[in-house]
Amino acid sequence: MLLLNRHTDHRSALDDSDADTLSLHAARDVERFLAHRDGHRMTPLVSLPGLAHEIGVGSIHLKDEGQRLGLGSFKALGGSYAVIRLVLEEAGRQLGRSVDVLELHTPEVKTVAREMTVSCATDGNHGRSVAQGAKLVGANCAIFVHSGVSDERIAAIARFGAQIIRVHGNYDDSVAEASRVAAEKAWITVSDTSWPGYERIPGLVMQGYTALVSEALRQLPTTPTHVFVQAGVGGIAAAIAGHLSVLFGDNRPFFTVVDPSRAACLFESARAGHPVKVEHGPSTVMAMLECHEPSLVAWRILSRAADAFMTVDDEDAISVMKRLANPNHGDAAVVAGESGGVGLAGLLKIASDETLRNKIGLEREARIFLINTEGATDPRLYEGLVGQTPAQVIAKNNCTGGSVNL
Repeated sequence: MLLLNRHTDHRSALDDSDADTLSLHAARDVERFLAHRDGHRMTPLVSLPGLAHEIGVGSIHLKDEGQRLGLGSFKALGGSYAVIRLVLEEAGRQLGRSVDVLELHTPEVKTVAREMTVSCATDGNHGRSVAQGAKLVGANCAIFVHSGVSDERIAAIARFGAQIIRVHGNYDDSVAEASRVAAEKAWITVSDTSWPGYERIPGLVMQGYTALVSEALRQLPTTPTHVFVQAGVGGIAAAIAGHLSVLFGDNRPFFTVVDPSRAACLFESARAGHPVKVEHGPSTVMAMLECHEPSLVAWRILSRAADAFMTVDDEDAISVMKRLANPNHGDAAVVAGESGGVGLAGLLKIASDETLRNKIGLEREARIFLINTEGATDPRLYEGLVGQTPAQVIAKNNCTGGSVNL
């Protein structure tokens, strides 16, 4: 299903606070922070010329966030960045002066961090990023996980020393419990979703994601005409759409938000014209996108900066995982998790239907930008769905070569 954005604020300028959060200056500051992270490097931009020719577009470029900071997900940019910012701000309050990231590992900052506890609810990737950030600065960390989070993803969070708190129910239940306990214990909630009265920290998380766009715009041969980005609560989609809006204004690429059909909170919000909480039903394989209520900040931005909203089914997501692992026409193989290739799934659905192509102006010269938002963050599940281990896909790619732009 495809829905063009008819919201009254569509193509309006972002609110001043959102524009500041996603500004060019803020994005440059995020990259400055990243320069002080061990293991930081730009993630690859993968060119898929064979697939572009097959579906009748000019080019397809895929930013591979499966290789981000050892966490296998774009989330490495958000939660850990927010934790670092919060620790430096608290240190500044206690020391009575501005504290820069260059002082992150000084005894004074470490002393402040040891007295802080950060927490969040997670489907897996965001919690891992928050836990990594807490370990990096020496803060305490508690992560709330719901019943659907796999043991493999929980173990990946726990290895950073975080306290794991299990919550019966779904993601929304874990968000509510995390918020309740944090208020009771005076912990700092570092959430990637927002609600009334709680916007600044999710804004910092989104701000961290702008580094991805900055890198991609340097790597791309020319500005894309179309962008497809998957969404859960909407943070990554809003960060990308909002930053592109700030940079390019009315000349920005056509932006399509892609939801899982079983958790389409942004699609339904676009249909209603206001934030909508959708009913819980059968779980989706797109676990990192299984959110039933949008982030208020994300919706505010997307109502202005997104041009279309659409849904894809579980079969589409699995098909894309296999397609990226087994490319045709000499394209590079990419390891994409269950939620990682959903933007591509949306593109393929549009490209196969002439009516839908016309609706979004997807012409033969179109230049597409996509994000592989996660690699195989649950390797056992990946192997079960794709029929190969991530290592086998990578080995095959090393043998055949591929068009990877660094």
